[in-house]
Amino acid sequence: MRGLFTGRFQGYSLKHFQKDLLAGVIVGVIAIPLAMAFAIASGVKPEYGIYTTCIAGALISLFGGSKYQIGGPTGAFIPILFGIMITYGYENLLVAGLLAGIMLCLMGMFRLGSLIAFIPRPVIIGFTSGIAVIIFAGQIANFLGLTGVTKHEGFIDNLKEIVIHIDTINLYSITIALICFAIMIATPKFLPKVPGSLLGLIISSAIASLFFSEHVPTIGTAFGTISSTPPHFHLLAMTWEKIKHLLAPAFVIAILGAIESLLSAVVADGMTNSKHNSNRELIGQGIANIITPLFGGIPATGAIARTATNIKSGAVSPISGVIHGVFVFVTLLLLAPYASAIPLASMAPILMLVAWNMSERKHFVHILTLKTGDSLVLLVTFLLTVFTSLTTAVEVGLVLAVILFAKRMSEMLVIAKVLPDHSQKHEKVLPHVVNKAHDCPQISMFTIEGPLFFGAAQTFEQSIMTTIHSQPKILILRLGKVPFMDTTGESYFRSIVQHFTKQGGVLLVSGAAPELKETVKKTNLYDEIGEEHFFDHTGDALNYSLAHIETTQCTGCKHFAFHECTHLSHQVEEKQGAKTNKTSNKRI
Repeated sequence: MRGLFTGRFQGYSLKHFQKDLLAGVIVGVIAIPLAMAFAIASGVKPEYGIYTTCIAGALISLFGGSKYQIGGPTGAFIPILFGIMITYGYENLLVAGLLAGIMLCLMGMFRLGSLIAFIPRPVIIGFTSGIAVIIFAGQIANFLGLTGVTKHEGFIDNLKEIVIHIDTINLYSITIALICFAIMIATPKFLPKVPGSLLGLIISSAIASLFFSEHVPTIGTAFGTISSTPPHFHLLAMTWEKIKHLLAPAFVIAILGAIESLLSAVVADGMTNSKHNSNRELIGQGIANIITPLFGGIPATGAIARTATNIKSGAVSPISGVIHGVFVFVTLLLLAPYASAIPLASMAPILMLVAWNMSERKHFVHILTLKTGDSLVLLVTFLLTVFTSLTTAVEVGLVLAVILFAKRMSEMLVIAKVLPDHSQKHEKVLPHVVNKAHDCPQISMFTIEGPLFFGAAQTFEQSIMTTIHSQPKILILRLGKVPFMDTTGESYFRSIVQHFTKQGGVLLVSGAAPELKETVKKTNLYDEIGEEHFFDHTGDALNYSLAHIETTQCTGCKHFAFHECTHLSHQVEEKQGAKTNKTSNKRI
């Protein structure tokens, strides 16, 4: 436990605390409306969002791997949590959050933090944009003040509900929503230091209470009065059957939470020229998500916008995140009853603006216009997120990205038959030198460039086998530019070795990297080829080859692929000439 705080508060002073206090209060003010809005959109009571901000916000700052991270409920979780809430209920949503916390802790303990970086950006942008569309569409009913609308997990079903109930449109709700939206848009221009969402919420709520109190649905009419009592601890009812049903949704929460928090930490690093600890960040997120459900809070993760605000407000340590949680807690105790009067129409533009900001629209359009494999991954992930589920979208997106990556890597594999270029000073072996009139019948030499993995191994085997059918005496494989070989590549390599040696040929390997040698040693292929057949340089392999070819076959050969060919050809002719003369003399 002591290691979690090592070096984080060295040299901390009163002046630093003052900066953290100001930053924490500012972020806390911004977090209050967002906490309630995210909770409502997730299908739970608004106070549960407040509980999450208080507890998870403080724990993530204390135990996480970033000095500036601000945690809490985020928009990215809304579709997942809403789906779990509809399918399994609130109590099981808490269980799923706790299980996700355990998974996050395990990911951190097993040092999987760096692996999140391997999730392709098109997949991340695809599901982020899809989530933004779902959030935006989910607030249309509240923006228009529609009544009788039943919320569904499916995107199309929710759109149908809006169309069916469009005749219940409420002009008062639209007016309040537009007022809140206008204030949020104008505030950054005229009052840049004031949170636009909070100001819009307060003014639009005041107008609604004064002029439209009986005509606009509020948090109180939809969810009841917000309790000002602090969250209380309670153990969750957990059974093995329940855990088995909730493992899949919990895993999705854990993965999305890991991605969101680490992306936020990376943003913080870029703004402060610091370096976060990704594995400790996952452990911190895990601890927060284990404890928060025990007090009724929903899953939380790092919030990019609030983290950026924390840094811009002058935060210097994780204390600012703790203060932000304490500030929200105090606000809950003092002002909770007044929050019940907030119109749902005032919350709608806040969430719509969040969706707009998280949509990654510029990056989305840029990748789409590239018209590459990444464009396909992006589009598929986006459409599946919107029309099916985030789980399906991420799974299919990752599989598709892996397939396209494997295809690209396989296309990078270059297999070229080569010979020394005598016209160059250093006589490098090059493919353009090889032709029908200039190619050694007994020695075939290939340069292999690129990884020998499952996507390229078959191509490698087929290319080499085609040459083997011409039955050269010696086959040299130059593997200096092969970075790695997986088990599939090793299997096809073994097939070449066995086939070629069975035909009576000799296979030589030159330039293999130490890592590649270790791979073939582990599978005993190294011994099968023979230690004496591995060479550091191509020249040594060629010398060995020329010493072991059938020199009698060099008679009359006009290919002259190597410098030694001229000597070998003449030597054989001279021997045959001497043998002929000797026979003639005997006859005489």
